Amino acid sequence: MLFKDEETFYDSNRERILAGILLTSGIVIGASLVALCAGRRKKVNGDKILDNVKKMFLADGPIEGSWIELHPVPLTRFSSETDVYYGGISRKENDELVQYEFIADAYTGTIIDIYKL
Repeated sequence: MLFKDEETFYDSNRERILAGILLTSGIVIGASLVALCAGRRKKVNGDKILDNVKKMFLADGPIEGSWIELHPVPLTRFSSETDVYYGGISRKENDELVQYEFIADAYTGTIIDIYKL
């Protein structure tokens, strides 16, 4: 008798069971696609990086000028490769114009190096 009741249960709820399986499959596939798309690296806008560097320099005094290359270029250091932006800042120090250049990671915006020219 128990087997007959189970068979009747599955027959009467077949559409609900199928809908549940399809819904679950859709959720799993959707979550996988979102995770895949989120894994792609997006580049930070170069202007935002330049604004951050300018804020750093403005903390020490006024700046005369600034620039950034808006097309990232590949950089390999210590067997690690990434795309970077090159930029620069100029300001007066002791009545002399001093120029600095910086390298910023194109994906994170992190300043990799700043050096005086």
